[in-house]
Amino acid sequence: MFRNLILNKLVTMAMRKERKTIRSEPYYNHEDHGLAPRKKQRRTIVTGNMTFEKKIGQHMLKNPGILDKIVQAAQIRSSDTVLEIGPGTGNLTIRLVPLARQVISLEIDSRMVSEVKRRCLQMGFQNLTVIEGNALRIDLPRFDVCTANLPYQISSPFVFKLMAHPHPYRCAILMFQKEFAERLLANVNEDKYGRLAINTRLFCTVSRVCKVSPGSFNPPPNVESMIVKIVPRPEPLVVDFHEWDAMIRICFSRKRRTLRSLLKTSSVISILETNYKTWCSLNSKIPEPVAMRELVLNILDSTGLTERRAITVSIAEFFQLLLAFNKRGIHFCTLALSKSDGIPEKLFQMDMDD
Repeated sequence: MFRNLILNKLVTMAMRKERKTIRSEPYYNHEDHGLAPRKKQRRTIVTGNMTFEKKIGQHMLKNPGILDKIVQAAQIRSSDTVLEIGPGTGNLTIRLVPLARQVISLEIDSRMVSEVKRRCLQMGFQNLTVIEGNALRIDLPRFDVCTANLPYQISSPFVFKLMAHPHPYRCAILMFQKEFAERLLANVNEDKYGRLAINTRLFCTVSRVCKVSPGSFNPPPNVESMIVKIVPRPEPLVVDFHEWDAMIRICFSRKRRTLRSLLKTSSVISILETNYKTWCSLNSKIPEPVAMRELVLNILDSTGLTERRAITVSIAEFFQLLLAFNKRGIHFCTLALSKSDGIPEKLFQMDMDD
């Protein structure tokens, strides 16, 4: 329940950011992930009887080899319900319906809804349900496997919406802009290792399927894409996410600086001192005089992380560091908000660029 509360808050904050950055335009089938909509410019591509608008990122995946790799990575069983986000004209859908018990496709463009239905019925398949709507705005149905093509504007909110899904699923095969996928996949000691990769790994494992070149789409976008596979953890890592993300945010605020230089700043020490007094009050303790900066540096020394940079610290080491701080009464966000849903919105900004 606590996990779902946190993830639902993440989705809400991400959707707020999405509303600020894009207008209410069709976005599924947007493999042109790196391009923001351009004002007063209309570029359309006509293919057969279908018109695709490049300015809103309508690029249909056409490469049969890539489509087959998505299906192979999904490992669909005959008893599965597959959720497909953004079927477009149905190039992937017609590969899913023969394998699954049921395919549920979510599509925002009514023209695509008609086209994917027509193609599947023409092939004799009746196990397809198409829902017209915005996947960020509706409750996702139960499913075993999810496939999706996502524009960069909604990558973060959709990932966390997927992880907040209340029903268990086996895996998700997702197409992202290559830059976002690399941040999602980044490991310790890699330059793109940061809050996005670390926080995602609290709830799931992520692996690379393949890169996708612009020529695999019609019309071709101006950026490369990448397909990743997400598998939920059977038991998510147990941690107070308020505390965890507050500490991680500080540690990755300047990737090239050591943890010592980041955690000893006056602004951080002031926060920790305030939170220490709150912790004492909540636990009916009298605050003791604490040389907070010295205590922080001693804890860093005891964990061997004093001169380490955040990109060199593993998730396990961050856990040990947070545990060491909490044992000494040091907390990175105020504990007064931990009752119910008093989650500070500033902790859940979904840019994850740090």
